Amino acid sequence: MERVATFAVLGDSAASGVGDTDKNGNSRGWSYYLAKNFKDPLVYVNFSRPGAKSDEILNDQLPKAILHSPSITAVIVGGNDALRNGFSPERLHQNLRSTIKQLKDLGSEVLLLQLHDPTLIVPMPKTLGTVLRRRINAVNQVTQAIAAEFGTEILRTRELEGIYERKVWHIDRMHPSKFGHQLLAQHFREILSKRWDIDPIHLDPIAKKPKAESIKWMLKNGTPWFLKRSVDLLPAALYLIICEHIRRLFRPNAHANAVIYFPEFVNHREAGLLEVFEERVS
Repeated sequence: MERVATFAVLGDSAASGVGDTDKNGNSRGWSYYLAKNFKDPLVYVNFSRPGAKSDEILNDQLPKAILHSPSITAVIVGGNDALRNGFSPERLHQNLRSTIKQLKDLGSEVLLLQLHDPTLIVPMPKTLGTVLRRRINAVNQVTQAIAAEFGTEILRTRELEGIYERKVWHIDRMHPSKFGHQLLAQHFREILSKRWDIDPIHLDPIAKKPKAESIKWMLKNGTPWFLKRSVDLLPAALYLIICEHIRRLFRPNAHANAVIYFPEFVNHREAGLLEVFEERVS
């Protein structure tokens, strides 16, 4: 008798379905829509948790998933690593690499997700936006390096048509809306349909929420979240400002688009991930 396939999900809020809840307040998300459209019997287990970082995924979520010997595993990670003070691309690389290696050794097909650029849809101070963009880009560089090493599938979110349209995003503009989750499920289906029989993902009509409701949500949830993350990112933002002033002091004629050195990543150059830690900014 052929073994029933198992689809496991590891990750953070983007994997747990934040931005898409049913009438009872339960999160669903893209993996729910993908799983329920498999034509053959499927065991669906989701161990993701909002706020999870790569070390939790490696040390807590992964062992639980391994017990199920998953045929397919989605690993959505990096956003919370990037949003915390002390972000280390090297640590993220080590954690993600160990996670993916164990899954591949198990024979699981692995799905990864490129993070979108939140600075294109979330209003924020320029310096904070610069720090956040550099960190998110560093996460994506790490994810891409792991995908290339292990030959895993990666959904390139930034290349999706219309990905930054307002309808794709939740009120907080950091997580997909219900429509956005269904859109991600649709694209993950395209990746998996080469080897799995999956029905097309239905995109529900978009219900426009009253502006007053959006404002109320932002005041109650969005603003406190943003302030907390701003505090987490403040040390990095201050580092960036200081380094820019030093660069201009000692290199007053340097080109405006020169590489900004980011000291928070200095110890990780020896890891052979130089491209992760420098980025040209204007």
